[in-house]
Amino acid sequence: MSKSKRSSTRSSARLAAVQALYQRQMERTPLPRLLDEFHQHRLGKEIEDDQYAEADVPFFDDIVSGYAAREEEIDALLVSKLAEGWTLARLDKTMLQILRCGAYELVARADISTGTAISEYVDVAKAFFDDREAKFVNGVLDAVAKQVRS
Repeated sequence: MSKSKRSSTRSSARLAAVQALYQRQMERTPLPRLLDEFHQHRLGKEIEDDQYAEADVPFFDDIVSGYAAREEEIDALLVSKLAEGWTLARLDKTMLQILRCGAYELVARADISTGTAISEYVDVAKAFFDDREAKFVNGVLDAVAKQVRS
C-alpha cells in the first residue's frame, strides 16, 4: 500500500474511531457489538447512497479497543491538561472523543509521530468545529505529548 493511501485510510479510521466512541458513550453499545457494527456497516461501505471512506480496519480497532482498555488512564491524563475547574463532562461529547482518540495514539502508538497524531486530530476537529476548538485540540494534545513522549 502506498504511503498516501495508508495515510488516507488511517485518517478515515481516526474519524470512524471518534464516531464509534461517541456512539459508545451515547448508547452504551458493548464494545464487541460496536466494532462489529462498524466493520459490517460503516467502514468502506455504502449506506443510503452515502459512501463511507475506506479505512484501515486494524488501526480503527486498535484506537477504539485500546482507548476502552485504558479509559481511566487516558481520561485522567486529559483531565490533568484541562484548565482548572474543567471536567471531561463539561466538554462537547464529540470534542471529548477527539481528545480521547488523540491521547490514546500519543500514549500507546509510538510508531506514529507526535506531529502526525496531533495534526490528524486537529483535522478531525475542523470537520466538526471552528478554528478555536481545533486550536483547543492542538493545545491539549500537545500538552499530553509533552508529558508522555519526553
